Amino acid sequence: MTKSELSIKLAAEKDITEKVAEQIVGEIFGAMAEALIHDDRIEVRGFGSFTNRRYEARAGRNPKTGESLKVKSKLNPFFKTGLELRARILAGPQE
Repeated sequence: MTKSELSIKLAAEKDITEKVAEQIVGEIFGAMAEALIHDDRIEVRGFGSFTNRRYEARAGRNPKTGESLKVKSKLNPFFKTGLELRARILAGPQE
């Protein structure tokens, strides 16, 4: 599901305009991005949590040339599913 599909679904289910739904979805994702930029943890009960994971610098290798190179340390966002969501996924779609 894309961001625009989510907006359309929200608009249909909550009887609001697509423009308002788009703004709501944009605000939510914007707030989540800002939290991660400030290295805050985001937890949505029953859904999962978003955190930043730090990866230390290491020696790497260019697979094409075999040349050794240094890989800088980095910070990547990471999502961990919540127990409730994981159970729902394992149960499959409800017809």
